[in-house]
Amino acid sequence: MSEQGEAWRSNLITDSAAIQQLALQAKRVAVLGIKTEDKASQPAFFVPAYLQSAGVEVVPVPVFYPDVTHILGQQVYRKVADVPGEIDIVDVFRKPSDIPQHLHDIITAAPKAVWLQSGIRHPEAEEQLARAGIKVVSDRCLKVEHQQAALHSKM
Repeated sequence: MSEQGEAWRSNLITDSAAIQQLALQAKRVAVLGIKTEDKASQPAFFVPAYLQSAGVEVVPVPVFYPDVTHILGQQVYRKVADVPGEIDIVDVFRKPSDIPQHLHDIITAAPKAVWLQSGIRHPEAEEQLARAGIKVVSDRCLKVEHQQAALHSKM
């Protein structure tokens, strides 16, 4: 295959240093599949809560909770593409089998990166996102990577 035909692979971020740099540089993160405050013990709530406490603007995009209008004190959006302004990362808390149904929405929003949380991989979806020019991190916890990057940046 031609080198140009494989250029999209550079958007699949697997290098730990590059992952931590992406995590630390993110200023605005849309969280697809965020949970509400009553689910505070679940990663889909405590990861974005940590990010917010670290100074990152968190934009909630819940899949459930149709009556909820705010999470973490922020306005809820029902689609990633409805979020106004630039998005650094879409942090995804969805089962791998649910990811394809969100691809059009995510690609339309054109974030700089999509982050599939720990335990989440979907090679076909990752390829589609990467081919659309979006950086992709999979099977990594954004909270852990952000904490490690912040720790290393202080050394």
